[in-house]
Amino acid sequence: MNISHIEHIGIAVKDLKTAIPYYEEVLGFICYNIEEVVEQKVKTAFFKVGETKIELLEPTSEESPVAKFIEKKGEGVHHIAFRVENITEALAECERKGVQLIDKTPRKGAENLNIAFLHPKSTGSVLTELCQE
Repeated sequence: MNISHIEHIGIAVKDLKTAIPYYEEVLGFICYNIEEVVEQKVKTAFFKVGETKIELLEPTSEESPVAKFIEKKGEGVHHIAFRVENITEALAECERKGVQLIDKTPRKGAENLNIAFLHPKSTGSVLTELCQE
Protein backbone atom coordinates (compact mmCIF):
# COMPACT_ATOMS: atom_id res chain seq x y z
CA MET A 1 0.00 0.00 0.00
CA ASN A 2 1.41 3.39 -0.94
CA ILE A 3 0.45 6.00 1.68
CA SER A 4 1.64 9.48 0.72
CA HIS A 5 0.60 11.42 3.85
CA ILE A 6 -2.00 11.96 6.53
CA GLU A 7 -4.92 13.31 4.49
CA HIS A 8 -6.84 14.59 7.48
CA ILE A 9 -7.76 14.12 11.10
CA GLY A 10 -11.52 13.94 11.65
CA ILE A 11 -12.87 15.59 14.78
CA ALA A 12 -16.46 15.07 15.90
CA VAL A 13 -18.21 18.23 17.11
CA LYS A 14 -21.77 18.97 18.13
CA ASP A 15 -21.90 22.28 16.28
CA LEU A 16 -19.61 23.70 13.58
CA LYS A 17 -20.52 27.31 14.43
CA THR A 18 -19.30 26.78 17.98
CA ALA A 19 -16.19 24.79 17.00
CA ILE A 20 -14.86 26.80 14.04
CA PRO A 21 -13.87 29.95 16.02
CA TYR A 22 -11.28 28.00 18.05
CA TYR A 23 -9.51 26.85 14.89
CA GLU A 24 -9.70 30.29 13.24
CA GLU A 25 -9.31 32.74 16.12
CA VAL A 26 -7.02 30.80 18.44
CA LEU A 27 -4.98 28.60 16.09
CA GLY A 28 -5.08 31.00 13.12
CA PHE A 29 -6.30 28.47 10.54
CA ILE A 30 -8.70 29.42 7.75
CA CYS A 31 -11.82 27.37 7.17
CA TYR A 32 -11.69 26.95 3.40
CA ASN A 33 -14.59 24.55 2.83
CA ILE A 34 -17.89 23.68 4.50
CA GLU A 35 -20.05 21.01 2.89
CA GLU A 36 -22.73 18.52 3.74
CA VAL A 37 -22.18 14.85 2.94
CA VAL A 38 -25.78 13.66 2.87
CA GLU A 39 -24.95 9.94 2.60
CA GLN A 40 -22.88 10.11 5.79
CA LYS A 41 -25.32 12.42 7.60
CA VAL A 42 -22.63 14.99 8.43
CA LYS A 43 -21.69 18.56 7.73
CA THR A 44 -17.93 19.11 7.44
CA ALA A 45 -15.57 22.06 7.81
CA PHE A 46 -11.96 21.87 6.60
CA PHE A 47 -8.75 23.64 7.63
CA LYS A 48 -5.29 23.12 6.08
CA VAL A 49 -2.26 22.54 8.26
CA GLY A 50 0.59 22.06 5.80
CA GLU A 51 -0.28 19.03 3.66
CA THR A 52 -2.67 17.71 6.30
CA LYS A 53 -6.21 18.88 6.96
CA ILE A 54 -8.39 19.05 10.01
CA GLU A 55 -11.97 17.95 9.25
CA LEU A 56 -14.65 18.94 11.73
CA LEU A 57 -17.69 16.65 11.56
CA GLU A 58 -21.11 17.82 12.74
CA PRO A 59 -23.87 15.20 12.66
CA THR A 60 -26.99 16.20 10.71
CA SER A 61 -29.08 13.33 12.08
CA GLU A 62 -29.30 11.37 15.33
CA GLU A 63 -28.72 8.23 13.21
CA SER A 64 -25.36 9.54 11.99
CA PRO A 65 -22.35 7.47 13.04
CA VAL A 66 -20.81 10.75 14.24
CA ALA A 67 -23.86 11.48 16.43
CA LYS A 68 -23.54 8.00 17.95
CA PHE A 69 -19.81 8.58 18.51
CA ILE A 70 -20.49 11.88 20.33
CA GLU A 71 -23.19 10.24 22.41
CA LYS A 72 -20.81 7.45 23.52
CA LYS A 73 -17.48 9.26 23.76
CA GLY A 74 -18.17 12.99 23.54
CA GLU A 75 -16.64 15.43 21.11
CA GLY A 76 -13.09 14.76 19.99
CA VAL A 77 -10.86 12.91 17.58
CA HIS A 78 -13.05 10.60 15.50
CA HIS A 79 -10.68 9.18 12.86
CA ILE A 80 -7.41 9.52 11.03
CA ALA A 81 -7.35 9.44 7.23
CA PHE A 82 -4.44 8.43 5.02
CA ARG A 83 -4.04 9.35 1.35
CA VAL A 84 -3.40 6.28 -0.78
CA GLU A 85 -2.49 5.91 -4.43
CA ASN A 86 -5.04 3.18 -5.22
CA ILE A 87 -7.83 2.72 -2.68
CA THR A 88 -9.18 -0.49 -4.24
CA GLU A 89 -5.76 -2.16 -4.03
CA ALA A 90 -5.23 -0.78 -0.50
CA LEU A 91 -8.54 -2.27 0.68
CA ALA A 92 -7.68 -5.64 -0.88
CA GLU A 93 -4.27 -5.60 0.82
CA CYS A 94 -5.80 -4.71 4.19
CA GLU A 95 -8.34 -7.52 3.87
CA ARG A 96 -5.59 -10.01 2.89
CA LYS A 97 -3.72 -8.98 6.02
CA GLY A 98 -6.76 -9.68 8.22
CA VAL A 99 -8.05 -6.15 8.71
CA GLN A 100 -11.83 -5.93 9.12
CA LEU A 101 -13.27 -3.52 6.53
CA ILE A 102 -16.23 -1.26 7.20
CA ASP A 103 -16.33 -0.44 3.48
CA LYS A 104 -15.45 -3.25 1.08
CA THR A 105 -15.63 -0.82 -1.85
CA PRO A 106 -14.84 2.90 -1.94
CA ARG A 107 -17.59 5.52 -1.73
CA LYS A 108 -17.72 9.28 -2.25
CA GLY A 109 -16.75 11.43 0.69
CA ALA A 110 -16.23 15.11 1.37
CA GLU A 111 -14.14 17.10 -1.10
CA ASN A 112 -15.05 14.55 -3.79
CA LEU A 113 -12.57 12.00 -2.46
CA ASN A 114 -13.06 8.26 -2.75
CA ILE A 115 -13.05 6.94 0.81
CA ALA A 116 -13.28 3.70 2.77
CA PHE A 117 -13.09 2.95 6.48
CA LEU A 118 -11.24 0.22 8.34
CA HIS A 119 -12.84 -1.12 11.52
CA PRO A 120 -11.22 0.00 14.78
CA LYS A 121 -11.36 -3.60 16.08
CA SER A 122 -8.58 -4.34 13.56
CA THR A 123 -6.61 -1.09 13.79
CA GLY A 124 -5.66 -0.71 17.44
CA SER A 125 -8.97 0.98 18.30
CA VAL A 126 -8.38 3.83 15.83
CA LEU A 127 -11.06 4.37 13.18
CA THR A 128 -8.97 4.59 10.03
CA GLU A 129 -10.03 6.07 6.70
CA LEU A 130 -8.30 5.56 3.38
CA CYS A 131 -8.71 8.34 0.79
CA GLN A 132 -7.91 8.64 -2.89
CA GLU A 133 -8.26 11.70 -5.06
